[in-house]
Amino acid sequence: MVRSWFNAPKDKSNDAKTEEAEAPSFWPPLKADVPEAPPSRQDDEQPEPAERPVAATPAEAVAPSPARPDTTVEARSPVAAHRTAAPVAAAASDAISIPAPAQPAQRLADTGAAAGLDPWVPSTTDGVVGHTMYDLPNSEDGTITVLLPREHIAATPSQALVRIVSGDTRTYLGIVVAGPFAEPDGLRADAGLIVTTSVRSQPFQPQYHGRIRVELLGEEVNRVIQAPRFRPLPGSPVSVLDDEETTRVLQVSGDIRLGRAVGHDDVPVGLPSRSKNILPRHLGIVGTTGGGKSTTVAGLLAEGQRAGLAIVLLDVEGEYTHVHEPTTDPTMVRLLASGGLEPAGIPGTHLYRLVGRETTNDAHPHSHEFSLRFSDLSPYTVAEILDLNEVQQERYFQAYDVAKSLAAEGRIRGFNQQLDLAELDDFEQGCPGVTLAIMRSLVGAFIGVADKGEPSVTEPSIADQSASILGRIRDRKPTSPVSWKAVQSRLARLQRLRVFDVSRGQAQPLDLDALLAPGRVNIFDLSDIDGTDLRNIVIADLLRATQTAQERRYAAYEAAPAAGPPRTLVIIEEAHEFLARNRVSSMPVLFGQVERIAKRGRKRWLGLAFVTQLPQHLAPQVSALINNWVIHKVADPAAISDLRQSVSGIDDSLWQTVRGLAPGQAVVACGHMTRPVLTAIHPAAAQLRMVD
Repeated sequence: MVRSWFNAPKDKSNDAKTEEAEAPSFWPPLKADVPEAPPSRQDDEQPEPAERPVAATPAEAVAPSPARPDTTVEARSPVAAHRTAAPVAAAASDAISIPAPAQPAQRLADTGAAAGLDPWVPSTTDGVVGHTMYDLPNSEDGTITVLLPREHIAATPSQALVRIVSGDTRTYLGIVVAGPFAEPDGLRADAGLIVTTSVRSQPFQPQYHGRIRVELLGEEVNRVIQAPRFRPLPGSPVSVLDDEETTRVLQVSGDIRLGRAVGHDDVPVGLPSRSKNILPRHLGIVGTTGGGKSTTVAGLLAEGQRAGLAIVLLDVEGEYTHVHEPTTDPTMVRLLASGGLEPAGIPGTHLYRLVGRETTNDAHPHSHEFSLRFSDLSPYTVAEILDLNEVQQERYFQAYDVAKSLAAEGRIRGFNQQLDLAELDDFEQGCPGVTLAIMRSLVGAFIGVADKGEPSVTEPSIADQSASILGRIRDRKPTSPVSWKAVQSRLARLQRLRVFDVSRGQAQPLDLDALLAPGRVNIFDLSDIDGTDLRNIVIADLLRATQTAQERRYAAYEAAPAAGPPRTLVIIEEAHEFLARNRVSSMPVLFGQVERIAKRGRKRWLGLAFVTQLPQHLAPQVSALINNWVIHKVADPAAISDLRQSVSGIDDSLWQTVRGLAPGQAVVACGHMTRPVLTAIHPAAAQLRMVD
């Protein structure tokens, strides 16, 4: 059995029997000048010294030289030579005839031999690139240091996967998390000789080796990775996994392709669109401006369409209104060409703009104008977005109760739908038939009664019900006309937006069932909407409508299962503006609605993707809903600190990498992966207005 020099010493009584079978040292001896023997104390009586042997070269160490049959150094390993040289020299004379060590490695071999220890023989198996090192006082659990010969340094780039076959027959898998670093053999990298010669432009370059730090992924048992219970022994051979095996171990593939793993030639990274643990459990795409978020989103649109997803993109900046065109960005074109790809637009996209608003692409071939139905909005959501105080909310709900009773009794002209008020959930949606104009008219009547004036009902759809309406209002005995007028003022502000209950031209309410057809990409350009109130109303309404339509589609699928369930992805750009941390306490209903949509969506294949450059401003309730992440460069320490509380599985080395990621690089951490992977995101083939 081959033992390390630092194992227990062997039985020296067997030296004579095993002398010829000694294994060679790891380091071959180098030819070097031999120092002169020290002078004898008795110069007059000292005979001529015997011929001093010269350290053998690697070639001479293979077989004895026929030209020097009387040499004192036989063709053996340095250990064997050391054990036999001393007796021979002593018999010849008192002069020193043992050759001096030619290098520190040989000196170490001599020291080990004197202690009676066997030299370590490294593995020479094909594919071995290095060996594990001994642990140091600063070694950490779960990580191993590996030393590499110079010629294998390039074979172990950062993020490469390696296999470690330990001397105790256990096999481990690990990933390179630091290095490779080049270190001089037998010297510190900051040794005075190296530093002095380098600064004087006469660098001294000794032989060097590589060092990497490997994080253990687990112990490999029957091709299954289990939590490691031990550490690999020192001197264990290390080999690099090829791309095919790396893909199998990391489990990073998916039909929605994102990019390729950094440190590998061909390890694709993607999201499996038919896994209920990925998109339905929601996605976070974060990073600073210029980090590559837009490129990731553009790829998500193209790949999601190919996978058959229905996609709804809420485009706050109007950045994706040209994705139906091929990119003309020179950088993207060069990157695509380097991968053998060409620019290409996303076919069949549809562009939507709110009625009365502009879009950043008037020439889009499938451009639509849409309006909002006030009756779709939850009264609690309206009260929150209008920032009504407690007293004003009470006034608003009094008027809303009167409107609901009119709708249920069929007293609204033009609305004949049968309603059961007990089935209405005011937290989810509004009451059908109740328009913004009706609410303004009812609040005006409340003001007239509270102000002891001459109240009237001005809205034509309920004017013929004036007597009944005023009687119901008087029964409630309204007071404080000032607070009623404040409510009326907020409703008038909504009315001036001219986006509710509009039926002129083509500005019709959305047909979500048509929008959610498989493979359809719908882009809502919200860039021309002034004010966060209206923008939040539009986003809240679209989320609610999408959820309602998806539930209908999924119920139909369960009743008659087809090839697969209907899958929908909603992408919210600049999510921190809609779901800001500092608005949680003031808008609990809106956040509760998003939370319910997220939880229900998991069962009904409705996924949400939150895109933000300020993850630290995103409400923690929202971050807690996200189970999959694409993290581009984040330089703010506070943002990284918040992300570390929400994203699990990313080691310290990757978190440090996040601060310096290049554009187009991201750490992808998803539920189907063995561990997060540093990824080079594919360049966008479609046109973006603001390329980052």
